[in-house]
Amino acid sequence: MKIAIGSDHGGYNLKQVIMEFLRDRGIEYKDFGTYDTNSCDYPDYAHAVAEAVLSGEYEKGILVCGTGIGISIAANKVPGIRAAHVTDTFSAKAAAQHNNANIIALGERITGPGLAIEIVDAFLSSEFEGGRHERRVNKITEIEKKYYK
Repeated sequence: MKIAIGSDHGGYNLKQVIMEFLRDRGIEYKDFGTYDTNSCDYPDYAHAVAEAVLSGEYEKGILVCGTGIGISIAANKVPGIRAAHVTDTFSAKAAAQHNNANIIALGERITGPGLAIEIVDAFLSSEFEGGRHERRVNKITEIEKKYYK
């Protein structure tokens, strides 16, 4: 499994913790920035990670900003991306299993490092269940096709 990861300055420190977890687990990843805590714009990193996941080179993505909200909104502007802002392990599992989320977004200012690791682990170890959920995800795709021409 290859993971694309990115953050703005508000998520930089939590991103470092998550990357250490990925390294320790032997999970391959690429850091799409930012590379320090200098003020920057989260849409730049959301777009880079979303494009990497959409290309198929990376199976899933992880984004981090101060709250996880802005960076998830930006990532979801890329057709084919289903970025879920998650704050607990149940949501992380459900995002993967029911929504076929290909990116999760976390907030450094609202989620501590220990919980963030549990969330990432739950997301990466969960798979899309298909079935009744497939129909719903397909409806999301149809909405995208209507508005993204």
